[in-house]
Amino acid sequence: MVMNGCEIESDKKEAPDYSSWENYAGTKDGSRYSSLEEIDLSNVRNLQVAWRYSSGDKDTLNRSQNQCNPIVVDGILYGSSPKLKLLALNAANGEPKWVFDPAEEDRSHAEDPYRFYKVNRGVVYWSGNDKYDSRVFYNVGSRVYAIASESGKVIREFGRGGYIDLAQDLDREPGTFKPFIANTSPGIIYQDLIILGSRVAESADGAPGHIRAYNVITGEREWIFHTIPHPGETGYDTWPDKEAYKKLGGANSWAGMSLDESRGIVYIPTGSIAGDFYGGVREGENLFANSLVALDAGSGKYLWHYQTVHHDLWDRDLAANPNLATLRKDGKVLDAVAQITKHGYVFLFDRVTGDPVFPIEEKPVSQNALPGEKPWLTQPIPVLPEPFARQKFNQEDVTNLTPETHVEMLRRYHQIKYREMFHPPSREGSWIFPGFDGGGEWGGAAVDPESQILYVNSSELPWAMIMVDVPGKGQNLQADTPGRAVYNKYCFACHGLDRKGNGPSFPSLLQVGSKYKADEIKNILKNGINMMPAFRQIPDHEMDALMAFLREEEKGPVIKVAVAKEPITTRGTGGESILDEVPYQMAGYTRFLDDNGYPGITPPWGTLNAVDLNSGKLLWKVPLGEYPELTAQGHPKTGTENYGGPAVTKGGLIFIAATKDSKIRAFNKETGEEVWSAELPAPGYATPSVYSVNGKQYVVIACGGGKIGSISGDEYVAFALP
Repeated sequence: MVMNGCEIESDKKEAPDYSSWENYAGTKDGSRYSSLEEIDLSNVRNLQVAWRYSSGDKDTLNRSQNQCNPIVVDGILYGSSPKLKLLALNAANGEPKWVFDPAEEDRSHAEDPYRFYKVNRGVVYWSGNDKYDSRVFYNVGSRVYAIASESGKVIREFGRGGYIDLAQDLDREPGTFKPFIANTSPGIIYQDLIILGSRVAESADGAPGHIRAYNVITGEREWIFHTIPHPGETGYDTWPDKEAYKKLGGANSWAGMSLDESRGIVYIPTGSIAGDFYGGVREGENLFANSLVALDAGSGKYLWHYQTVHHDLWDRDLAANPNLATLRKDGKVLDAVAQITKHGYVFLFDRVTGDPVFPIEEKPVSQNALPGEKPWLTQPIPVLPEPFARQKFNQEDVTNLTPETHVEMLRRYHQIKYREMFHPPSREGSWIFPGFDGGGEWGGAAVDPESQILYVNSSELPWAMIMVDVPGKGQNLQADTPGRAVYNKYCFACHGLDRKGNGPSFPSLLQVGSKYKADEIKNILKNGINMMPAFRQIPDHEMDALMAFLREEEKGPVIKVAVAKEPITTRGTGGESILDEVPYQMAGYTRFLDDNGYPGITPPWGTLNAVDLNSGKLLWKVPLGEYPELTAQGHPKTGTENYGGPAVTKGGLIFIAATKDSKIRAFNKETGEEVWSAELPAPGYATPSVYSVNGKQYVVIACGGGKIGSISGDEYVAFALP
């Protein structure tokens, strides 16, 4: 079969080895499935801790995390730590073989060069060949290191003395975009290539998110797919602004990817064009943002794509790598690819042609938008599979934990005007439900290849989205000092107009001057910390003004912010920024929580779901997690907001941690019944790995915590039968 000039061998198939866990998500097809069955429904209650390993580098003050789904090759577990150290552990007992610390390699930016958003979700193993030994690739900020798997030493012959710099090789001048580029999810190996995505800033000046493949031996870039098409490339003619590729960023793949290795097709989910909530500077459908893109893995040539959200105004990135599955449809065998979404849908396609397996309807959506905004007229909604998350947040759905709470939360509910999905951002506010973090999230879904049932966890928490005018472009948010103007430009969307923050992820900046010295504040601004990226692009005069404002030392005149009258096509240090074309910003990321921190919607607040990919039917839904104090009061299990995914086994089990209550659980995959649980030292906001050493089956989870107010941890905990 020939598609777009690329020859695809549709009849050549090799089943993955589901007895191992040598790749992120278990196998390159993203199944999160294990054919091991020593642990099954009859004995799972006997599971006990087999070993624990602590890396000793959690940062409780700054709520460090560890979201790694480790791999196991030849009895060695490869994973990462909260400070992004690369670990090689004996997978049978947790004893370290070696530890690689990237901070010893890079002292160019700060005392700790990797303080910003310390998240690594997995590593990549290349098995070597007759000439070269095996190596491990893993992401540290913008660097992708090549490490010798036996010794833990940097392979200096690779790339720039041992690493690839993702800030390079983007086919754009470095000064034309915000320099923050990192990679949280691992790439994927095809033959002698490592294919990589990236995480970029989500403001309008973010870097482009092009997909790149590098030679595993030399580190040389072998191909690039421009997710914002260049002239002459597929999709370029869909952009009304023919200069878009010169000035826009995003459309990046930060969630990982999946590979049909036999056919040589890589499936890549992308996020939105940078500038999440205002699209007036990026008119049109915005290809290839918010799309599942199929590329020839060897050359990077385009095969097909499907866009799950047009002209995204709601931060509806495709947040997980897809699952490959072989279905039984209309009496025939069909190789398919399933993509979960934040808004609770499963999009299902023929793996080779990209044709939808079930109908997808383009439904009209509201055009009641802010001035300057042009929403897309329709949005795609799958008829099947059935959604795995609730799709509406109505008045009757407001929490009723107590009569008093119900009255108060109902009052807050009515402060937000718009309640339907895909309503354009507005000053009056919209409910985003499922929330900005899903629905489905980066933990992804698991698929049982024997039954073709997909298992996916979901958070069911509304978030409020309210837009405000950028300083100098409207009546609210006037800046009375230079520092306030700079704060409004860069900081308030996360930390709030009053600097009080929004939960542990976006801490209060009040009295920050008493917590940090002036040079420490500047260091954080330039290098980032935790979820906050680096802001090295801020000019010195703005940096000084911002620091004075944060330290409450500022006095000065009112600042007037100039509004660009002509489209900006290029920009550089000290020059005009595309941010000057953006008239609105979101007021902050606001979860709908009551005064006790519980979601303001009726339970369940977190669920585990089973979807039959053959029929498209939702088979069952059960709560995932609990608040013990509410259970003790007689409330049914509510579920909790959750991060991290499931692993399903031939032994009839689904293993998942992910919950705020610091537990790992096993469920009966046929019924959804919870059949086992164990306490963890910190929440396991990660996906478990299932593997075998010397015939013994283990389940291991990274216990990093840190999110949504949880304690931080730095342990891996492995379970096995006695």
